[in-house]
Amino acid sequence: MTTRPYVLLSCAMSIDGYIDDATTERLLLSNDDDLDRVDATRAGCDAIMVGAATVRRDDPRLLVRSERRRAERVARGLPPSPVKVTVTGSGDLDPTARFFSLGDGLKLVYCPSGVVEKAREQVGTVATVVDAGEPVTPEAVVADLAGRGIGQLMVEGGGTMHRQFLTAGLADELHLVVAPFFVGDGRAPRFVGEGRFPWHPGRRARVVEVRQIGDVVLTRYALSDRCRA
Repeated sequence: MTTRPYVLLSCAMSIDGYIDDATTERLLLSNDDDLDRVDATRAGCDAIMVGAATVRRDDPRLLVRSERRRAERVARGLPPSPVKVTVTGSGDLDPTARFFSLGDGLKLVYCPSGVVEKAREQVGTVATVVDAGEPVTPEAVVADLAGRGIGQLMVEGGGTMHRQFLTAGLADELHLVVAPFFVGDGRAPRFVGEGRFPWHPGRRARVVEVRQIGDVVLTRYALSDRCRA
């Protein structure tokens, strides 16, 4: 494949490592200033990825919010917002979700060979469904994205997506925001679950920035030599 996209992981969590609580309401972990930072980061990327569970649970728009940033992208010959990307193992997606219904840009759905037909029946009129083999791996996804000219991929969640990219050694940079409270509920989703990670007590990730943004703290970690510190 051509050079794989630069992969930036972005996550906000509680002090005790949870990315949501166990209620049906979305847990607000960030603040307005940090959300604007995330928007600026999005505007600098070619594609944004979330897992299908995040599409179903959070119904994200995944669009650049700032009118100025959208205009700057258009002036550079880019679409107003990055390509949207999701991965599904079941093909169970709602075409009316904001991931599909908002924004005029390309939407890509990667799925196993066995559910391609189902996924195309569900969202084939509003997205491009890609057969990513059995099983779908981050390597297969980034290889296809590279072939589509994606140079920088922002992975916004959820925990399963982050874990898969981290354990595969395909992450170049991590933006981790910590909100000043605890969730304390084992039913809630955490940043990442168990896995064999390339970074461990014998090989520590490199911290390239720590910044307080209102009441949250951003830490940027370099996870590869490609990190643009």
